[in-house]
Parts: sequence; structure tokens; C-alpha cells
Amino acid sequence: MTTPSSAPTAPLVVRTVAVDLADLPLLDLLPAQEPVSWLRRGEGLVGWGVAARLETSGPTRFSDAVKWWSETVARAEVEDLVGEPGTGLVSFGTFAFADEPGDSVLVVPQVVVGRRAGRTWLTTVSVDAPDLAPAPVPDPPVGLVFSDGARNGDEWMSVVAEAVGRISAGDLEKVVLARDLIATTDEPLDVRWPLRRLAEQYEMCWTFHVDGLFGATPEMLVRRERGLVTSRVLAGTIRRTGDDGRDMALAATLARSSKDLEEHEYAVRSVADALEPHCSSMNVPEAPFVLHLPNVMHLATDVNGVVHDAATSLQLAESLHPSAAVGGTPTAAATDLIAEIEGMPRDRYAGPVGWMDASGDGEWGIALRSAMVIDGGVRLFAGCGIVASSDPEAELAESQAKFVPVRDSLGAD
Repeated sequence: MTTPSSAPTAPLVVRTVAVDLADLPLLDLLPAQEPVSWLRRGEGLVGWGVAARLETSGPTRFSDAVKWWSETVARAEVEDLVGEPGTGLVSFGTFAFADEPGDSVLVVPQVVVGRRAGRTWLTTVSVDAPDLAPAPVPDPPVGLVFSDGARNGDEWMSVVAEAVGRISAGDLEKVVLARDLIATTDEPLDVRWPLRRLAEQYEMCWTFHVDGLFGATPEMLVRRERGLVTSRVLAGTIRRTGDDGRDMALAATLARSSKDLEEHEYAVRSVADALEPHCSSMNVPEAPFVLHLPNVMHLATDVNGVVHDAATSLQLAESLHPSAAVGGTPTAAATDLIAEIEGMPRDRYAGPVGWMDASGDGEWGIALRSAMVIDGGVRLFAGCGIVASSDPEAELAESQAKFVPVRDSLGAD
């Protein structure tokens, strides 16, 4: 189902110019109403307002979005005086994990401010240029209380044990199981509060917000830029202790863990297989590296390629989704098992989230370390890769570690 709820009735008039904002953090510009963001290490894109918007759902959600975006781009009148990836006409998107349930959204902000390599620009879409001044500091959530989501810890461990049994019986090789946590608040959340804290604490991740979905993802599903494509694969996790010496030893343990290496191999293989039809050449490292984040460490591999066809970044994201890192192996068996035993709707958790420009270049992350703003609060998500050697108690502890970024971001200073 496709609903262009704010479809442009006339061609979008787009203008991008360079601006001098010195060292002003981009998140400081965001107003409370309709903000979007995609930032890493202080660079990226923020925006606000809605010039055009598409809502879609079901198995055609990606192709619906590609068609709508192509038509919107074709009708736009663009003056781009900067010429960087992310300038000119840009859309932000967030897509449901599964065909059902969950809506997917593609939105064109009225105002976008971008920064890359110290260069900052302003894009306006059919509106006058705004006064780029810092917005008032957002307020923290009031009356924050956490409670179990669809399943409590014991119930979720039982689900993990069921999955291990299915894997041991030969039904599949790996499945990723998720759980949720509910945070209630006395007043509606100002999403700029957790965004600022996530950007500060997890600067190596991509801090995002699109249509109520926010988080700080460490995993780049796909980046397409001027003919080059990159995908960062994460699978295999260990929790940090806060002791540098102990954490270095744990990193070495993770790099040798047969369980985690097996899980990681499935994920890398699924990404490489999905990208290969679109690439004339590819580089797939033989061994992963350990990515150190404030709360956990991951086995990570960067897969790179040269695109030889006209596939946009969103089309590449569709071909990759769901990878083994968020679904499992084989994909069909894993997603069927998720639907059977996980016991909750994922909505947009673990789906693609990111942006795309008029050329089709863009960046799409996987909506991990994420949460969805709901009536009365926030719904947090965490997932773990389950293989034959998985231990339910250890997986529960890993899921709790993955809640930490968003959970901590909601608290007061």
C-alpha cells in the first residue's frame, strides 16, 4: 500500500549553498518539530519540515519508494552550488523489517544542513532560507520508567533455547532473535534529547532519527558513492567491562571464538552474495577486525565493491535486506522462524534507515541500538544472533548490553 500523504503538487524547487557555521554542532540546529538526522563524528545531515512524504508498506515497499523518488527527482528544479554527496535534493527513509506488519516512510525535508570534511551547506526545498541559529536545549524525559516488552527475560531465554533446538536439528544455521523494552514518560519525548547524548557517547556510530525511529547504529548496511559501494558487517559480540586491560583480553577472546566467528562468517557471506550481481569487482577481507564501542565489542568486516549497474543505494539496500546479521541463514528459514517464535512485531527495528540523494548515492544503516517513539513513551529494541552453540543466559546478557545506548540516552545528566 502506498500513500503519498504529502506528495508535491508542483515541482520541488531545491537550492543548495555553502554556509559558514564554524564549529556549531549540527544537532544544535534542530527544532522540536519534524527533525531528521544522520550523523557520525559530527558530520552528516540534519533536517526539518516536510516538503514531500511517502508512506508505504508490504512486499513492494522498496520498489514503491524507488518509483516515487525517481518521479520526484525528475520533476524537481535543482540549483546545487556545492556538489557533494548529500547536496541537492535529498530524502530520508526508514523501512519496516518485514512485509508485515510495519509502515515504511520516505520524506523530503524542507530544510537540510549538511557537513562533510569541514564543509557545511544549506539546502532549502520550496521554502525561504531559515535563520540558522542554535535551537533551545531540549528537556530530558519526565517520569521515565522501564518495563518488560513482549517477553520478560525468562520467557525470552526459552525462545532462544527453542531456536537452538531447531538449529541443532538442522532446520537452519543461524537466526537473529530480538526483544523489546518499554520506557514510559509523563510527557511526550523530545527526541532531540537522546539524539544529542547518543551522538556524544557513540560518535563512531551513525546517530539517526526519521519519523519517530531513532538510535545510534554501528552497522552500515550499504553506502553508494560515485560508483563505489561499501557494507560494514557486524556479527559476534562481547560486553565491555570498563577495564582497558581486561577488555583487550576479551577482544582477543572474541577474535578467536568459534561461535562468534561462525556467526560472523554467515553474515559476511550473505552480504557478499547479495552485492556480487551489482559489482564488477569486490574486496571481502578473509578475517574480521574487532570494533570497539563504549558498551560492547563486535567482530566487523568492511565489504567493498565497484558498482557496474544503475542500482541506487536504496535498491542495493533492498537486495541486502535482511542480511544474516539481522535475519539469519538461510534467510527464508530464519525469517519464518522469527515470525513463528519471536513473539513481537519488529516494525522498523533492524530495517534499513538512512538517506539518498538525486543521483541515487546515499547511506543506509541497519536500525540497531534503536527505539521507536510511541504513545506514552518509547519502545527499545535489541537482538542477538543465535547459532547451535548459543547459551540462552549469555544471549540474554548480550541483549541487555545492547539496550544500554538508548536506555542511557533517555536518562537525565
